[in-house]
Amino acid sequence: MIHFLFPRDSADPHRPDEIFADQWAALTEAGFSASLCSDATLAGTKPLRDVPAGCRVVYRGWTLKREEYESLVRVIEQCGATAFTQTKEYLLTHHLPNWYPLIPDLTPETRVYPVEADLVAELQGLGWGAYFIKDYVKSLKTARGAIVREPSEVTSLIAEMREYRGEIEGGICVRRFEEFVPASEKRYFVLRGVASAAEGLTVPNVVKLCAERIHSDFFSVDVARRQDGAVRVVEVGDGQVSDLVGWSATAFAKMWLRATG
Repeated sequence: MIHFLFPRDSADPHRPDEIFADQWAALTEAGFSASLCSDATLAGTKPLRDVPAGCRVVYRGWTLKREEYESLVRVIEQCGATAFTQTKEYLLTHHLPNWYPLIPDLTPETRVYPVEADLVAELQGLGWGAYFIKDYVKSLKTARGAIVREPSEVTSLIAEMREYRGEIEGGICVRRFEEFVPASEKRYFVLRGVASAAEGLTVPNVVKLCAERIHSDFFSVDVARRQDGAVRVVEVGDGQVSDLVGWSATAFAKMWLRATG
């Protein structure tokens, strides 16, 4: 049995956070059970409630660091249940250095460096012309953006990442910049090896290849069309903490029904 776990609303502990309310409604209307968790639960200081023993628990919520996800798995197991995605699988798709080696031909070329590396010298050595900078999980979302065209700019960009995000998660990933067609990026989900698209879309071949090569039961794949027409993987992420970009909650629930019916 599949059970869904959502963050509770801080203003009303009996309801899911407003951002996830439509998913809660669609999944429970589809016949799935669901319950709520607090920040204290995710921190491992408060037990879960209303999680049926013997079920597999799918978390639908905010991005979690490694230690936070490990804590979540523990509190799920304390209920006699099992996490749908184990920590190793979570990190496989959540951290870029884990999934990139599985699909290097489908996505922009990438190098990974420790935070303390001399990134100016490293970028000069690469000589790519333009570089997309992120940590293991996210890129800079301010107006400045995450693209560096002169290696000397990377130092201030990393400083802004620290200021904006509070910390660098894992290390620094440098991706060769590729020019994508504006508004061409789409999100797909892979559930139990089957790739699915939002309404009105078909699953591109690169997503099917991801489904074959990446061994996680639930993850997302973001795809965009390059200016030369090539379809490229922009990002892979754990499905539990991936937003429904371009998806309706109803389509999301139907995907789960197909996979578990």
